[in-house]
Amino acid sequence: MNHSLKSTRRWWFGLVLAALVCLSGGPRLVAADKPETVRLVIDYNDGVEKHFNAIAWKSGMTVMDAMLAAKKHRRGISFEHRGKGATALLTKIDDVENEGRGRNWLYRVNGEPGDRSMGIFELQAGDTVLWKFDKYQ
Repeated sequence: MNHSLKSTRRWWFGLVLAALVCLSGGPRLVAADKPETVRLVIDYNDGVEKHFNAIAWKSGMTVMDAMLAAKKHRRGISFEHRGKGATALLTKIDDVENEGRGRNWLYRVNGEPGDRSMGIFELQAGDTVLWKFDKYQ
């Protein structure tokens, strides 16, 4: 086979390969290249929110673990709770304390109300936890 024919075949092969890459949406990053995180939002329900957009996720991580990670952040939060595990109950974030029969700290994960204690609610990578100071509805 002469040099010109080899060159032409390489050119066509390159063109076909480029077309396939374009049609497939281009090169993709491997999911393992992106760190797995959870997001935590604190809504004081007075026009102020704090966002922690990249809390490192690990298997078995709970809502309480995400809160502890936010507490350790250099511009973090303070919070108080009583109980542990299945009985952990958040009572205060920063200077905003539960009112009992009025507004209290309520959490949602991916828009769904928390259905168990923050101490045992396990998070998945990509989850968003929202704590909002509000009345239970």
